[in-house]
Amino acid sequence: MRQPPALPFNAPAARRLRAALGMGPEHVAYGMRASYGLPHVTPDLVIAWERGVVTPGNAELTALAGVLWCSPGELLGRPRTLREHRVARAVAAEDVARAVGMDLRGYLRMEDSGQWRGNERQSAALAQVLDLALPDFVAVTGREAKLADLLHSAVTTRWQAYVRPVRKLAPADTGVLEAVLQELHQDYQGHMAATLSWGGGSTSAGASGQEFLDRIVDTFWKGVETRSP
Repeated sequence: MRQPPALPFNAPAARRLRAALGMGPEHVAYGMRASYGLPHVTPDLVIAWERGVVTPGNAELTALAGVLWCSPGELLGRPRTLREHRVARAVAAEDVARAVGMDLRGYLRMEDSGQWRGNERQSAALAQVLDLALPDFVAVTGREAKLADLLHSAVTTRWQAYVRPVRKLAPADTGVLEAVLQELHQDYQGHMAATLSWGGGSTSAGASGQEFLDRIVDTFWKGVETRSP
């Protein structure tokens, strides 16, 4: 059976939490063996996790969090996928499947493939059960690539035409979206004009403009967050 991708483990956080409890790697390893039935966990393995050499699996992460008296989410970097968000919030797959009205096997197939295929009602239930912020909701439901395409078009053509399509993917306040798209458009156009005026030519302008486009989704969300009440 194919193993799921590794979780974004936060090695420095694990080391910091252990030190704050006054525990050594041997104490952590013993706790995971004695309390969670993981006989393979040794002090050397704990040290390897804390150095980022290897990444704990799902069961190991849960046990490590228990020994360190923290939530699994405190041992993770920023979740990227549906599975990572679920594990970070310590929600069982069965509970998510029940909340969104799916059978467990169907839900797990979507989680494993990274392709969310739920309808609007199921998507809303998913956002609620996992307490997803809007950027995370867009990402885990597979809408981020489409959002990036719309934002690219908005800053390179007429931004006004893209307010409604963007809002359909990212349901934020219309006034907020208008302000953000207008600012992104002005920034991109001004950036391109300034680059050309420096005498770099179209090649330099194109490279600089591509850098702007590469980070446009993150810039968009920062703008939405800044302007949202």
